[in-house]
Amino acid sequence: MTDEVRGWLTPKAVAAEAGVSQEFDLSQCVREPIHLLGGVQSYGALIAARLHGAVVDTVSRNTGEVLGVAPDELVGRPVTELIGDDQWALAREVTEAARPPEGAAEPGAPEGSPSGPVSGASGGAGEPSGPVASGVFSLSLERDGQARLFDVTVHRAADLLVLEFEPRAAEGPFVFQNFYPRVRSALHRLQGAADVTECCAAAVREVRALTGYDRVVAYRFDGADGPGQVIAEARGEGREPWLGLWFPASDIPPQARRLYTRNWIRVIGDVEDATVGLLPEVREGTGEPLDLSGSTLRTVSGYHLEYLRNIGVASSMSVSLLHERELWGLIACHGDAPRRLTPEVRAACEFFGIALSLQLAAVAEREQVDELSGYRRALATLLARLSSQAPEALLRPGSGLAELLHADGALLLRGTEALATGDPLPAALPGLLGQLAGPGPSPVGEVWSSDRVPEVLGLDPAEAEARGVPAGLLFLPLNRDGDLLAWWRRERPASREWAADPARPVRTGPGGERLTPRGSAAVYRATVRGRSTPWTPAQRAVAGELWREMSGLLSRHMAELEARNTELARTNEDLDSFAHAAAHDLKEPLRGISNAAAFMVEDAGDVLDATSLRRLTTVRRLAERMDGLLDSLLHFSRLGQVGLDQELLELDEVVDDALLVAGDRLAEQGVTVVRPAPLPRLHADRERLREVLENLFVNAAKYAVDEAAAGERRVWVEAVPVAGPDGGRVTAVVVRDNGIGIPAEQQEDVLQLFRRLHRRDERGGGSGVGLAVVKRIVERHGGRLWLESPAPAPGGGPGTAVWFTLGG
Repeated sequence: MTDEVRGWLTPKAVAAEAGVSQEFDLSQCVREPIHLLGGVQSYGALIAARLHGAVVDTVSRNTGEVLGVAPDELVGRPVTELIGDDQWALAREVTEAARPPEGAAEPGAPEGSPSGPVSGASGGAGEPSGPVASGVFSLSLERDGQARLFDVTVHRAADLLVLEFEPRAAEGPFVFQNFYPRVRSALHRLQGAADVTECCAAAVREVRALTGYDRVVAYRFDGADGPGQVIAEARGEGREPWLGLWFPASDIPPQARRLYTRNWIRVIGDVEDATVGLLPEVREGTGEPLDLSGSTLRTVSGYHLEYLRNIGVASSMSVSLLHERELWGLIACHGDAPRRLTPEVRAACEFFGIALSLQLAAVAEREQVDELSGYRRALATLLARLSSQAPEALLRPGSGLAELLHADGALLLRGTEALATGDPLPAALPGLLGQLAGPGPSPVGEVWSSDRVPEVLGLDPAEAEARGVPAGLLFLPLNRDGDLLAWWRRERPASREWAADPARPVRTGPGGERLTPRGSAAVYRATVRGRSTPWTPAQRAVAGELWREMSGLLSRHMAELEARNTELARTNEDLDSFAHAAAHDLKEPLRGISNAAAFMVEDAGDVLDATSLRRLTTVRRLAERMDGLLDSLLHFSRLGQVGLDQELLELDEVVDDALLVAGDRLAEQGVTVVRPAPLPRLHADRERLREVLENLFVNAAKYAVDEAAAGERRVWVEAVPVAGPDGGRVTAVVVRDNGIGIPAEQQEDVLQLFRRLHRRDERGGGSGVGLAVVKRIVERHGGRLWLESPAPAPGGGPGTAVWFTLGG
């Protein structure tokens, strides 16, 4: 069995075939070139003549019995000798006038699958394509001195005109006025159907009334390559019901489905018919039998004939149901006795199939419009909440994004950031989206969806569940940067009743090891896994509309953000300039005030009273304090302007540098620095990182516990891995002491400029700039800073831990 053939056979089907003898090969029905079987049904005769020259190329071997002229007397002779010039001209004219309209099915009559309620067959290499121009007319031929009427179906096949002769039925000539009211009434009842099921139920009743078949069913496919289900049935008394039964996808493989899309109708008059061969068997120009893709009389697959005999069917007909040029389903008919349909009845059934396809499309469109209207109202409500918010607000709890498409959850991927709402995010989903979207730029705004993601990935449902792969997924790229918006659905196991055991398509029956009859006693119940509730066209459409709305919202948001950033940059520049100017320009008059007060005390100290002397001393002290505050403000403003000279540093070395300055303060307070483990290397500006550590060490000395408290005063310096903003790991430096701690309600305050928790003359004084400077330096490195207090540490007080990262 070739890999191509195995592609449509399920693993269970392959295993089942391997379990029986090798005399039967299930894949043969795939490889069988059904359009080149080289035979026709015997109740009619075929003549193929060259379009140019009218010379007969190929004939069926029963022309003597049907037309009264032996086949070898026709081949190589002008066909006009049999039908006359006028009828030949008419045949050519009919094929010109009967070209199918845009969107109509193309030729290539499918047939006999080994199983299923309808005939399925496969094509193969050399399958025909393109529309066939065909039509029907009547003519009279003389035989034994008597005129005999024939219905002639004619179509083109490459350089040939193929004429198929069927003796006129005994009931007499066709009367349009008698036939038309029945078809019109049937179509009228069809148009009154409210939904797809009701429409198909009406159709099978009308087709059975038109044709007289004993069973007529409507069969709908579950996806382009999926199994099919009987959704409507009209049957005679005493016949087992098929309504609701599923049939395996292998009954009608993809090659057969392609053929069904090219021909509306296929009729088998008698399954016991002895096939009539062609003369010649192979054409001289091609080395193959005549291509009978568009033939009404074409013989059928032996596999299908065997199956029909097994289930007691003597005749059958199938009519294609198409939607948007794809095979949606079939109307399948079975008769208990041989049954020939006149060209007029076949034309009526073909027309009925076209009308039903249009009606089904109209019903589906009406249902989709109604469904889409509801989704659009929900979308309008969702967007109303976002009119003044960023697109990220779509993922906030209660936004309604997941509920918009009746999904279990939704996900927004922006760069390395993943924002989710709804049920817990499936573990494999972010990576899966990247895999399905592909390495290159995806078409922006183009919706991708599947209700059977494990099958798409070639995973067993249990394996998919273990990996965290959702069963249903719908996503669309938001831009060319790889940002995606996605919805997912959990698996929804569904119970199905199968007309045959899907695991055993090959069994021993009356015909040997073949696909055998199935009936009401052979119903198999199985649970379908690995699938979610299907995504509807309306849901796909509203997802696209959301993308368009989001694109506009995102553009407006980006424009507003850019304007705010520009204004913020200008404001920051103005503030930095003001701080620098204020600090620099105010220092000189302050220095003058301090000097003047000092001179007055020095020159007139002996004559001033105590009160005046104390006031002058206070003026001098306040001026000096203001000078110190301006120095701090000037330093703080410069931190936002000076560039960083980052390099890979040994953190232990920077700690040592910081202790050269802060070590004396720590020693005065009896605080010991502890490094539990060697510190790592970090990318940073050496001077700025040293300043951060100096400030933190000085604070540890200032805010150590009182001597009376138990325990040794210590400060620990460590490096700890923590979660980064992208979900990865980054290194955080933590400076932890066992000092007096910082109350939780004041932790934000101490990070502000000029904020102290004690009076100026307490805890060694200070301007309240230290932690603000630390925070500014950390943020300039692209990192973040946070406090932890109490911060449990051995001995001492509650303690404070200052954590910071440097980028990442």
